[in-house]
Amino acid sequence: MKILYFFKLTLAVYFQLYSFNMFCQNKSIDKVFQEKKGFLQVEAEDFYKQTNSEIRKWYVIDVNFKTEIKDADDSHTDTASGSKYIEILPDTRQTHDDKLVQGENFTGNTGTMAVVHYKVKINTPGRYYVWAKAFSTGSEDNGLHVGLDGNWPESGRRMQWCEGKRSWFWDSKQRTEEVHCGVPYQIYLDINKAGEHDIQFSMREDGFEMDQWLMTTDKNYNPRNDLK
Repeated sequence: MKILYFFKLTLAVYFQLYSFNMFCQNKSIDKVFQEKKGFLQVEAEDFYKQTNSEIRKWYVIDVNFKTEIKDADDSHTDTASGSKYIEILPDTRQTHDDKLVQGENFTGNTGTMAVVHYKVKINTPGRYYVWAKAFSTGSEDNGLHVGLDGNWPESGRRMQWCEGKRSWFWDSKQRTEEVHCGVPYQIYLDINKAGEHDIQFSMREDGFEMDQWLMTTDKNYNPRNDLK
């Protein structure tokens, strides 16, 4: 009887921890991030909702995160801001040698897979250049899309990271047919009205890791040099 009791107790604790972990992964951050003087910076884990997460999903990675879902590399919480970041899992493709499966571990279609949403308040309408701090270990875990209010303009497609491998690295470049490692100043969102808006990031490649992101009206601003 004691063995049965302890088995049931262990099972109950496991399901409580599992449920708590799932709650944390889907939790809603009831916060609107406010732009000031043409600048806005957000922790990636502070999204208020996630959509299109049936095949791939963003997970909040912290020091207590554990999962059986495939992840091709180790945790990077020790160097992440606030010791947290988000990652798209499962991660089944890191290099060209790994099989590419359209609509599973890669998608060129914006807004269709693993979309995280952030509420922002814009006081200064204009063109906002978007930067994100990412951790990439291979050639196929370094692509992302960014959109605005459910729209995915060409200027938000194919964000690309080639520099700063195996470290958290700020960048803002768009992959093109001619320049695979990306062209600077081509990732931006035109926000023409003041007020509340929805900024969204969607998967291009699984295994993508994001720590922070920012928007600025200053085309020449570079967070690697002068992060506010």
